[in-house]
Amino acid sequence: MTISHVKRPKEAARANYDRLSRWYDWFAFSERKYRNLGLAKLHVCTGEQVLDVGFGTGHSVLALAKCVGDEGLVTGLDLSPQMMRRTAERLHATGLSYRADLYVGDAAQMPFTPNSFDAVFMSFTLELFDTPEIPVVLAHCWRVLRENGRLCIVSLLKESKPGYAVRLYEWMHEKLPTVVDCRPIFVSKAIRDAGFSVTAELKLPMWGLPVAIVCAEKTRGDAISPDI
Repeated sequence: MTISHVKRPKEAARANYDRLSRWYDWFAFSERKYRNLGLAKLHVCTGEQVLDVGFGTGHSVLALAKCVGDEGLVTGLDLSPQMMRRTAERLHATGLSYRADLYVGDAAQMPFTPNSFDAVFMSFTLELFDTPEIPVVLAHCWRVLRENGRLCIVSLLKESKPGYAVRLYEWMHEKLPTVVDCRPIFVSKAIRDAGFSVTAELKLPMWGLPVAIVCAEKTRGDAISPDI
């Protein structure tokens, strides 16, 4: 069984999320529960260096900034300049701007140096990438994580026997690729194929769509990933 491709170009994705940034929290309120569960399972500690990929309007960046304390740092990477602006405003309002560095960029071309982070977090982001880019993004996650570094991904989950809600969602993704621009993916398999050791998996429903929360560690020598 395969997963469908993402057909919209990244320029369209950037423009779309820029437009949505002001209202995104209204559209994505249902993601909060799963994002918070993923953050809890990542077990971020004081003093750690953490990367948040696809941080959106900054709820996860703020939560992580509270966890790392004054000795740690959260680095955020998002495709949308307007999402970054919203996140910067959220951090400023809470007085935690000094605990986070925000960047606009593409996770398939991650600009950070190897072995930079203790943990990487990604919530409802990996499934936005086209199928050939998913292993590339995960290879970058492996590259920037330190030995025994931790990864937590929250994502729509592809199953062998999808229910009606999933089939409808995938049909909408096929017909309206710039509106429904993500789709369910094989989360654990992708993470294992990238060389990570999966340490915990949780599956929960969201409006009839299965969501996976998968935690993993960088515990082996070389990732099984494409050249980046």
